[in-house]
Amino acid sequence: MKRSLILAFSIFSLCTISVMGQTQKDTLEITQVALDYIESQHNVNPAQFERAAHPRMVKRTFWTNKTTGKEYLRETFTDAMILLAETYNKDGDRFPENPKKEVVILDIFDKTASVKLIADDWIDYMHIVKLNGKWQLVNVLWQFNDSNSH
Repeated sequence: MKRSLILAFSIFSLCTISVMGQTQKDTLEITQVALDYIESQHNVNPAQFERAAHPRMVKRTFWTNKTTGKEYLRETFTDAMILLAETYNKDGDRFPENPKKEVVILDIFDKTASVKLIADDWIDYMHIVKLNGKWQLVNVLWQFNDSNSH
């Protein structure tokens, strides 16, 4: 009895996972959101960032106050990131010729995804949500590879 109950639960779990699991299309679209986020800075293309981000996206990191030495949480929002995409690499000298942009999907469940973007000098952890059929970036937590740079 116990064995058949475990088997039934296992089959139910597998069926649930397959119903809630991502499709190949979801995987590609989530990956594209992460790439649009970083490539918008590489390509000086604010429209590319806007395509990826929800208007209420928040990007956070820890920072150190140079006067007091205390760490605090620093936030940036969609509008500032659009301006950054428009200006940060305007002279084409902020990234290597072939910048690193490795996207690792950590988890996808139904309409939410967690993604790790490994760039040249930093790591971004992202939350991406599917709203009205479109995957959009809603949260970013990042840090430099060398946390002393903060």
